[in-house]
Amino acid sequence: MKSYSLFVSCPRGLESALNQELISLKCEQSINHDGGIALSGDLATIYRLNLHSRVASRVLIRLEHGRFRQENDIYKIARKINWTQWFGVNKKFKIHIEGKQAQINSLNFAALKVKDALCDEFRERTGIRPSVEKYQPDVRIHVFIDRNELSIYIDSSGEALFKRGYRSDTGEAPLRENLAAGLLLLAGYNGTQPFMDPFCGSGTVAIEAALIASNRAPGLNRAFGFENLNNFDADLWHKIHQAAVLDQTSPEAPISASDIDSKLIKLAQINASQANIEQYIHWQTKDVLDIRPNGANGIMISNPPYGVRLSEIQLLHALYPQLGSWLKQHFAGWLIGMFSADRSMPKLMRLSPKRKIPLFNGNLDCRLFLLDMVAGSNRQKEHKA
Repeated sequence: MKSYSLFVSCPRGLESALNQELISLKCEQSINHDGGIALSGDLATIYRLNLHSRVASRVLIRLEHGRFRQENDIYKIARKINWTQWFGVNKKFKIHIEGKQAQINSLNFAALKVKDALCDEFRERTGIRPSVEKYQPDVRIHVFIDRNELSIYIDSSGEALFKRGYRSDTGEAPLRENLAAGLLLLAGYNGTQPFMDPFCGSGTVAIEAALIASNRAPGLNRAFGFENLNNFDADLWHKIHQAAVLDQTSPEAPISASDIDSKLIKLAQINASQANIEQYIHWQTKDVLDIRPNGANGIMISNPPYGVRLSEIQLLHALYPQLGSWLKQHFAGWLIGMFSADRSMPKLMRLSPKRKIPLFNGNLDCRLFLLDMVAGSNRQKEHKA
């Protein structure tokens, strides 16, 4: 089977978790980059990555790469691609472009050059050109410019992979699904440990935990961009998809999620139902300080609210010492993961994290604070992140 040059993108900070996934999916020749991993793979690899990766954002297939001296060179590089080999003229497309210290006056002009090359190729071979569609394209083209190097990819994922298809509404300040999964994987969660999220909001972290614990592929309920490409192998895809359906199991450890807001709990239950894992999560409307462990030596991952207004920040800073006392009193033996943009959180909780992992929630610079809870005091010297 033909091998392709691929780039699997992910949220910044989750490259190590993505690399572990690639190893588990038996991918080879991977090279780590900031924001993703480059590797080679055949169609089966492309289909498995899209279906099974919990932390990837997109699986991109590289069509062409080259250096340019002037803007017209971009057209020449894009014109080398046999675009009609990849998709039909009836498919609508969109071009997305990004640059890193790009030696070019305008990224939009560069995207226009790629579009012109694509359309000229179709017009020359078929007599007509495909249409551009900004919002729901059949085919997405990604262009990356690094200084004077140009890479052109076709997107095998379609909609970004964090869109699992289960989230009807997000509530306030939602975590993307692949970031939530990444928090769990960075903490070592594999479904064999009891799990809790006492600030569950619309339920994303708990739902991702249930997907991991039930060995449910995150892409089972959605469509992918590769289904619109000319090289789509329907029989191969059906075989890979059916294998994933059969690989599902029932969690062996309890999963609990709670929030003080009953409306959010109802929303979380709807999302869990749409993910087909609602039976695996115990939901509660409860104040965080009233929550007790659902087992021994479990893992708690939570994204506590963080205020923007001064009054909200003051309220949260008053809560943190209580949270620290609550954890020390009730959760000895547990691994606690708190994901927050508030760098002062562990110090105010009077706890010292064993790890502080830099991550981004959108553009918000955050940390995943991992704390090993021991009986009694856990006060140690605080180190700067």
